Amino acid sequence: MDEMQSQTSEPLEEPLLTVHDVVRSFQVGSVQLDVLKGIHMQVMRKQLVMLKGRSGSGKTTLLNMLGGLDVPTKGEIRFNGLSFHTMSDDERTAVRRRDIGFIFQTYALLPLLSAWENVELSLRLAKTPKHLWKERVGHCLELVGLGKRMHHRPFELSGGEQQRVAIAKAIAHQPTLILADEPTAELDSQMGAQVMAVFREIIRTEDVAICMTTHDPTILEVADYVYEMVDGRFDRSSNHTNQAS
Repeated sequence: MDEMQSQTSEPLEEPLLTVHDVVRSFQVGSVQLDVLKGIHMQVMRKQLVMLKGRSGSGKTTLLNMLGGLDVPTKGEIRFNGLSFHTMSDDERTAVRRRDIGFIFQTYALLPLLSAWENVELSLRLAKTPKHLWKERVGHCLELVGLGKRMHHRPFELSGGEQQRVAIAKAIAHQPTLILADEPTAELDSQMGAQVMAVFREIIRTEDVAICMTTHDPTILEVADYVYEMVDGRFDRSSNHTNQAS
């Protein structure tokens, strides 16, 4: 009976991203500074995960390692079945271009390019075939609610609109993971709520997972899972799943 159940039951879904016992230390003169102190976490596909914590708690350092911009001093990071922590810089760069999108607090848009051109640039960098650009750029800008503003340059857009261009830019090459560093920090509460609504919509329609840092308690209820970071560690008593998401 047990054997029959094991054959007919569906296999458990593998996490898109797994972090196991990650430590990150920096040498500052003669002193070793331990920024991350044994991090364990995972991100499932089509999930919105938030890393909550005060400035200096280690959130951005962890996010950089999840995106392959840095490597652990100790521990393992597996992304989409790959041993991210053992790859060369060139190998991690190739994975980032193909499978990861980044969203920054300061939007990171080129000021002389329109919203359309900024999103198109991300497809150029990803070496997406040119005949696919027009349809994909239009789709991404419509998805984030900028169908009527796609030919405006950043200085002609509000902060919330600029962040939505940054989101369209991050999803244009169809990554499986988006990493966002304090994406609502420069926005008022209404604009922040709009950005989070866009996140939920792209998770639903684009088959992407999002991991983001925040210190804004008003947006935590939107997440599927929240990890709270305190002094380089996760506070297990504060980590939680939002069942309603």
